[in-house]
Amino acid sequence: MFGSKALHRTLAAFTYRDFRVQWFGACTSSVGTWVQITAQNWMVLSLTGSPFFLGLDSFLQQLPIMLFTLVGGVLADRRDRRRTLLSSQYLQMATAATMALLVYFNAITITYILLLSFVTGVAQAFGGPAYQTLVPSLVDKKDLPNAVALNSIQFNVARVIGPLLFATTLSAASIWGFADQQSMALCFALNAVSFLVVIYTLLSLRVKFIPPTQQKSMRVELAGGIQYVREQRVLMALIVLAATTTFLGFAVLTFLPVFAKDVFQEGANTYSHLLAFSGAGSVVGALIVAWMGKFKRMGLTSLIVQAIYGLFIIGFAMSRTLWLSDLLLFLTGAALMVVFSTVTSLVQLIAPNEMRGRVMSIYMLAFRGGMPLGSLASGWAATYISAPAVLQINGVLLVAVAIYFLVRSHGIREI
Repeated sequence: MFGSKALHRTLAAFTYRDFRVQWFGACTSSVGTWVQITAQNWMVLSLTGSPFFLGLDSFLQQLPIMLFTLVGGVLADRRDRRRTLLSSQYLQMATAATMALLVYFNAITITYILLLSFVTGVAQAFGGPAYQTLVPSLVDKKDLPNAVALNSIQFNVARVIGPLLFATTLSAASIWGFADQQSMALCFALNAVSFLVVIYTLLSLRVKFIPPTQQKSMRVELAGGIQYVREQRVLMALIVLAATTTFLGFAVLTFLPVFAKDVFQEGANTYSHLLAFSGAGSVVGALIVAWMGKFKRMGLTSLIVQAIYGLFIIGFAMSRTLWLSDLLLFLTGAALMVVFSTVTSLVQLIAPNEMRGRVMSIYMLAFRGGMPLGSLASGWAATYISAPAVLQINGVLLVAVAIYFLVRSHGIREI
């Protein structure tokens, strides 16, 4: 009896038909995306041998999010979010197919990779706010934290399956006698095909778009969203916390090819399984948040877990034993997902529906913007000191940020 109740509580958002459809499509697309991320990171390192270009590639993919996400948030409040998402998926499918063709014909260069990463980021800058604001319209408010956590699970299930599928694809292609570039091209082609599934599921949703009764100019609505966030002390604190978490914490994923190749003296298979352990931990962390649902002191919990997350990163940076590194990556993935899911749920719960697109775009600007800036800064620092040393510094700073908010609060401890 207890088990069935716990299962129902953990999977509450799946009782909504549109959420199930959206989740399946998003998960399939995310698997393809992680196949490409794994292949692209390995290709960048193989072409350049430089951790700086790993950081630069990540930066250029996220740069459009910093430039255009706020505009995307206004559009998410004004227009049919499903149509905006479809346009985003078409563009990302086109960039993945272009990458596959360039690799297949051995015409790929680091310049093409960086350019296509930027175009992909443009699509995500407009699709991201629409996606974030679509999820609350698929479930009741009481089940929103559960939906956010389950949505995180699909992304992190993909983080496990995607790298493993990358390694499997390379191995199978080698057995079939494919050349190296043909094997890598197949990885990018798989991502392109995966977008067909999410496009189909978006077209299958029954949710209806209700346009706002009054529309002001985009500039006025954007200014209104920024003003609203500035006046909400807790929202501001949560956004700052999200930005510092991604700025300092995501470099551990950016540097995994460096650890596989230089620290452990291994190849692509080791890199893919390091990613898989991180993704598996994130799935467990998201399941924990899904099971807990909406609970008291979510803010305090996120701060404590962030401090623990920083300690795990320090441990991973210092480890030179593969099984211990696997374990620490699993724990960092779980801790990161607890922080991410709880903070995202709090922002979604605080934001009113008529402002949610703009609020979530500001949140995404902070959260997603921290990734490329952090990757670029960490990649630059790693050219002067080692990648493990950079991660140790980042871990210490993550703990310091958590302690600051635990002491000063700014409203986070109380929610």
